[in-house]
Amino acid sequence: MHFKWNYETPSAERTQAAKELAEKIGMSPVLADLLIRRGIKTESAAKRFFRPMLSELIDPFLMNDMDIAVDRLNDAMGRKERIMVYGDYDVDGCTAVALVYKVLQQFYSNIEYYIPDRYDEGYGVSRKSIDEAKERGVKLIIVLDCGIKANEEIAYAKTLGIDFIICDHHEPDDEMPPAVAILNPKRKDSTYPFHHLSGCGVGFKFMQAFTKNNGIPFSKLMSVLDFCAVSIASDIVPVTGENRTLAFHGLKQINQNPSVGLKAIIKICGLAGRELTMSDIVFKIGPRINASGRMQNGKEAVDLLVERDFKTALLQASQINGYNEQRKDIDKQMTEEANQIVEKLENQQHLSSIVLYGENWKKGVIGIVASRLTELYFRPTVVLTIVEGMATGSARSVAGFDIYDAIKSCRDLLENFGGHTYAAGLSMKKENIPEFRRRFQNYVNDNIKPEQTQAILDIEEEIDFKDITKKMLNDIKKFAPHGPYNPKPLFCTHEVYDYGTSKVVGKQQEHIKLELVDSKSSNVMNGIAFGQSGSAMFIKSKRSFDIVYTIEENAYKHGEVQLQIEDIKPSTKE
Repeated sequence: MHFKWNYETPSAERTQAAKELAEKIGMSPVLADLLIRRGIKTESAAKRFFRPMLSELIDPFLMNDMDIAVDRLNDAMGRKERIMVYGDYDVDGCTAVALVYKVLQQFYSNIEYYIPDRYDEGYGVSRKSIDEAKERGVKLIIVLDCGIKANEEIAYAKTLGIDFIICDHHEPDDEMPPAVAILNPKRKDSTYPFHHLSGCGVGFKFMQAFTKNNGIPFSKLMSVLDFCAVSIASDIVPVTGENRTLAFHGLKQINQNPSVGLKAIIKICGLAGRELTMSDIVFKIGPRINASGRMQNGKEAVDLLVERDFKTALLQASQINGYNEQRKDIDKQMTEEANQIVEKLENQQHLSSIVLYGENWKKGVIGIVASRLTELYFRPTVVLTIVEGMATGSARSVAGFDIYDAIKSCRDLLENFGGHTYAAGLSMKKENIPEFRRRFQNYVNDNIKPEQTQAILDIEEEIDFKDITKKMLNDIKKFAPHGPYNPKPLFCTHEVYDYGTSKVVGKQQEHIKLELVDSKSSNVMNGIAFGQSGSAMFIKSKRSFDIVYTIEENAYKHGEVQLQIEDIKPSTKE
């Protein structure tokens, strides 16, 4: 992959501000500048950033309809009504359902949960689920991570005497469903100061309001913060503001006292005994929870997340791990097929977007395939398959491009759609695919910026090896948890050399294990460059080169610094 390196030299004013902030907080000016880049310019703001406090969480009653939602829930419990907790089949939906169910179950027994079947019912609130709820005597449905566009379904539920409380974070239409209460920070009339909660985050705010209203101590919510961290990492929402606080304390919970279900997944993933990060959730934990909804039914994931017995949870986690292995095989096959189609498109290089259709592709995996193609080609991507005679698809975007708006511009061709800036789902009649492709591509052509279709590494600081110390490593750790709007800091060092001991490693000899020096100190830095063995010959040629990297702790040698190298280029400086 050819990366463009992007670096903005700080102004004299910012350099001075970084120096002053560094003195106040006891960090290097380099790291103080990282804070300033994140909008943190004072000592007190830095303290809040490094130690976000749960006491500083936003008052949940600032969210529209929260008082109505809490009153309706209290009434339901007072009247001993049957309550159904309903959620989407992805990680965000499953963690949201598990969170609300676990909290309410402490105080109320007439409650159940429901995850729609991806293949039988599709996304969101289904008529089948409403009919089932009616049969079971359900009077109140709390719907999480979906529902904001279920106007007809919720109107139908009303005729059956079933009320809905919607907890969603997807973009609403102008006309919202006839629910009793709609909790969504993206409402056009939103009074809530933070707009980027995950679906599980909205569920948490509802439970925070419920416990507060009923005089229940906040400590009763501590055990479900791990679900918030899993949803924030997996749903790729900004790790800023309230999300940072929830992710910070959720990760703490995962590392110190995870719920039984998550503990079982951690063991099955081979992650037990080490400190987990947001990356571990994104690449290990999240995909396994997702695999249940992709391959079978998401209810199995919720069963695991609310399980109290560890032995039972281990068996459930093992089953879900099996689904994940199946998912990987299908994912690999579909991605290869999709790549072949893309490569055959003669004008692919000139296209600013990709719209692919495969009649027999598995619905549960097309979102992953769309993500893979987006990463590979740096184009907004839509992947479609046929489900019950309807073309159904997933869309994924590139940095800074709103794919929801792009799909919305074609809404007259669609039967259904929903999502947010970086990910969306849609369905249409098969015969509309060619026109959708044409119009979608035209919209992207007109609205995407050239830099959004390039692989860019945003370098935050240019440093020398003498700047890298164990203290710096420990200070960098304080910037976690990482995610959108708070990425792992990328550093660049110019004119480095092979120490003479670098070598190619890996099953297919695809990685390089590096020992490097630069021209300004005698520090020998260890590094790993995944998938970059193509640069090995140049590295061994004794010529200088430039590197972009993150600073990590060596997983096998505690406290030792290791550079994770993202890109290597021959030096341009003499």
